Amino acid sequence: MGVLPCAFHQAPNISATRCRRGSAALASATRVAEDPYKLLGVPRDATPEAIKAAYRKLARKHHPDLNPGKPEAEERFKAVSVANELLSDPERRGRFDRGEIDAGGQENAPPDPSYRRYAEEEAGARYDQRRDAETYEDLFADIFEARHRAEAAPRRGPDEFYRLVVPFLHAVQGATEQLTLPDGRVLSVKIPPGIVTGQVLRLRGQGSPGHRGGPAGDALIEVDVAEERRWRREGSDLHMDLPVSLREAVLGGAVLVPTPSGALRVTLPAGSDTGRQIRLRGKGVAAHGTRAAGDLFLTLRVVIGPSDAALEEFLRGWTPEHPSDPRAGLEGAA
Repeated sequence: MGVLPCAFHQAPNISATRCRRGSAALASATRVAEDPYKLLGVPRDATPEAIKAAYRKLARKHHPDLNPGKPEAEERFKAVSVANELLSDPERRGRFDRGEIDAGGQENAPPDPSYRRYAEEEAGARYDQRRDAETYEDLFADIFEARHRAEAAPRRGPDEFYRLVVPFLHAVQGATEQLTLPDGRVLSVKIPPGIVTGQVLRLRGQGSPGHRGGPAGDALIEVDVAEERRWRREGSDLHMDLPVSLREAVLGGAVLVPTPSGALRVTLPAGSDTGRQIRLRGKGVAAHGTRAAGDLFLTLRVVIGPSDAALEEFLRGWTPEHPSDPRAGLEGAA
């Protein structure tokens, strides 16, 4: 429960100078200078009982503990508390009615000479402290009762947070992973194709149990996709460096290429050089929902391989039919 205004912890007639929060409320009321009768919604000839009832109703309505996160309610609560403090004291109420003090209790003008006679009369006696204490006790009881009802009501359980490392291929193709929780439960987590690191999956009702029959919370699972040395992912597309031999690059031919959905035979064009790119449509990240499947892009990397005497002998006597300079255009390079 939040901290109540200090008037609840001190005698009802405590002065504003001894109560920090009372001073703040009093200063606020002085600045606003609202008519205490209007604040409490009572006529100027209202009885002490009517003032007490109006204050209890407004204090219960605007109390900070019953309005968490609403600063305007707290300000209103302070204002009605100051108004009640003024009107519950017959002496101060009389001074306010005569215009001697303002709504914040500050002097408006020098006291009227006739005030002392008025104050010494029976009607000017200090207000009944026992009656005011009963007001605070009743308000306390209302607050505690409201809090008890809230604690006794069914409440949803809190969410639980977990982290799951997903293999690259499962993130590309989709899969079902098993997640073992600290309490021994095992959750089946459906991994949709195309999931990325940092994405959070929600399993409803798999969090902590609810309070007093309330629904359980959810399990929130943050995904961490493992890296894969063969493929790089860019959105829904995959990229792969494909090593090819000198013979395959020169003559072309069929080669086996690993893809997420299995090995695939791909025909290389003759005369393929390093850096040449081949596109395999639909062999990237699997389709999901309205999103189409991505593509797999192969980038050829010509590998000469180990030393070959026959190849070396051939190249020594070989003259290209159409000579070319692979470093053409680099003459001006630094």
